[in-house]
Amino acid sequence: MNYVNTRLVLGLALLFTGLSTICSATDEFSFDIEEIEKNPLEWGGYAEFKWEHIDINRGSAFSLLNLADDPVSNMDRLSGRLQLDGYYNWNILSFNWLLKAAGLHDNLGWIDSADIYEAYGSLKPSPYATTSLGKKSYKWGKGYAWNPVGFINRRKDPNNPDESLEGYVTAEADIIKSFEGKLQTAALTGVLLPVWDEVNDEFGERNNLNLAAKLYLLFMDTDIDLILLTGDSRSTSYGLDFSRNLATNFEIHGELAWTQDKKKFILQEDSILAVSEEDVLSWILGIRYLSTNNITSIIEYYHNDNGYTEEEMTNFYTFAREAGEDFQQTDSQLLLQWARDMSLKSYGSPQPGRDYLYGRFSQKEPFNILYLTPSLTTILNLDDKSYTLTPELIYTRFTNWEIRLRFSYLNGATCSEFGEKQNSNKLEFRLRYFF
Repeated sequence: MNYVNTRLVLGLALLFTGLSTICSATDEFSFDIEEIEKNPLEWGGYAEFKWEHIDINRGSAFSLLNLADDPVSNMDRLSGRLQLDGYYNWNILSFNWLLKAAGLHDNLGWIDSADIYEAYGSLKPSPYATTSLGKKSYKWGKGYAWNPVGFINRRKDPNNPDESLEGYVTAEADIIKSFEGKLQTAALTGVLLPVWDEVNDEFGERNNLNLAAKLYLLFMDTDIDLILLTGDSRSTSYGLDFSRNLATNFEIHGELAWTQDKKKFILQEDSILAVSEEDVLSWILGIRYLSTNNITSIIEYYHNDNGYTEEEMTNFYTFAREAGEDFQQTDSQLLLQWARDMSLKSYGSPQPGRDYLYGRFSQKEPFNILYLTPSLTTILNLDDKSYTLTPELIYTRFTNWEIRLRFSYLNGATCSEFGEKQNSNKLEFRLRYFF
C-alpha cells in the first residue's frame, strides 16, 4: 500500500469513527418530550412517630396552672402525625392542598386532630398575573424565628420554624413585572380575609372583611417588602422588611412593624385585668452566615413594644403561683381559672417579653461523618436573663427516612420566663418517613 492509500484509509477510518461517535452521542442524548413534561398531579408528605420524656418544673407558675389537678414530676408522651400535600394542574388552573392528622397520648390522656391546613384553587391567565381562592398559608417576612410583619401569618415555633402552618380562608390576586435597571422586579399581592362565624374566627373580631397587601421590590439586588393590614378584626398595621446578600456566604435581614392602637391585657396589683391601647413598634435584625468549615449560623435580635416588662411578668407569675397553691389548699378553682384565662389571653403566649436574642448553629457532616447534621438552638430573654438551650442530631443515612434526637434545657431564676415554664427539660426522639 503506497503513502497516499495509507492516508486515505486512515482518513476513512477517522471519518467512520467520528460518525459512530456522533451517532452514539445522538442516541445517548436523545429524549422524548413526554418524558420531561411536568406531571399534572404531584403529591407527597410524611408519616411521623415521636416519643418525648419531659421533666416537670415542680412549683413553677405554669406547672401549677396546667397540672394543679394532677401534679406529676415527669411525663412521657407518644405521638404520631401524617401529612399529605400536593397539587393538580390543568391548563391555567391548579388546586393545592395540605392535610394533617395527629394523635397524642400522655399522662393526661389522649388527644387527636385532623385539619385542612391548605386547600385552594389558583387561576393563572398569564405569566404576570395569578388569582387564588381558598384556605392558604402565608409566610410573609424575612425573619427565621419571628416575623413581626407577618400580619396574616400563623405564629411560628422558633424551635421548629420550618414546620407547616395552618392557613386562613382568603381571596388573593398577584401581579408581577420585570424591569431593566436598578429596580429589577416589582410584584403586588392583595389579600381579602373575611372573619365570620366558623370562618377565620380566631383571627380577630368577627363579621368583618380585612385587606392585606404586600408590594415586593427587587432593588439593586435587595429584596424589599412593603406590607399593610387594615380592617376591623385587628388593628391597622404597616410593615417593612428587607434581605440582602453582602457576600455569597453572608446575608443580612430585618423587619419593622408599626401597629396602631394595639390592645394589651395587663394584670393590675388588685388582680384586675386592665386593657390598654397604644401604638407599638416591633422589629428584628438578623444575619445568616456560612463559614468555610460548613457551619451555618443564624442570629436574630427581636424587640416587641407590645411585650410585657419584667415587672409585669413578675406580677403574673406571683399571682399564678398563689392561685395554684390556693387550689391545692382549698380546692377552689376561682383564682386558678382566672389565672388560666389571663394565660390564654396573652401571658402564656410564646415569648411574651420585650427583647430576645435567637441563635441557631448547625454543621453538615462534621469530621466527614456522612448523613449527620448536629445543631444548637438557643433563645435568650434579654430582660430577665433566662434562656433555653436545644442541641439536636439529625441523621439521614436511609433513603426517605429522617431520625432526630433533641434535648431541650430551660434555665432561669424565679419569676423569669424560662424559670417559670411547665417543663425544666425535654428529651425527644422523632422518626419521619417521607413519601
